[in-house]
Amino acid sequence: MNIITYNVRGLGRGVKWAAIRRLIKKESVDMICIQETKKETIEKSMCQSIWGDPAVSWEMQPAVNSAGGLLCLWCDKKFKLERKASGNGFIWLSGQWIKEAVQVNIVTVYSPCDIQNKRNLWEAIKQMKSANQGGLGVFWEISTTQGILRKG
Repeated sequence: MNIITYNVRGLGRGVKWAAIRRLIKKESVDMICIQETKKETIEKSMCQSIWGDPAVSWEMQPAVNSAGGLLCLWCDKKFKLERKASGNGFIWLSGQWIKEAVQVNIVTVYSPCDIQNKRNLWEAIKQMKSANQGGLGVFWEISTTQGILRKG
């Protein structure tokens, strides 16, 4: 199971698509979670071009006023999607990792800047975790406006 996350700071066209495609191929990626697409819509042809293969599945959460935006791409032969949910700043994918026969929950997050929306987002994810079986992988890009990260 080879999953990567990548903040593209705008999906743009050509050059970024090709760079992501090379990364997917070089690292034998089974799933990629992309944050900050800055796209309100994403077409099938874009996903196929980025993935480098027409046999790709995807879920997206649109950007709002060119801010945020999430995209998850994966190989159908590696991950079987059973349930999905999305909301302001997250995509939740629940399914089976086929080769390992393991039930997994994958969440990609692009957190809002304001503290109340962050709390709402993490509360929604906590509730979904308690309602779903299997392991949980969370991939995130957290925007901050101020503060210091401290260990301990």
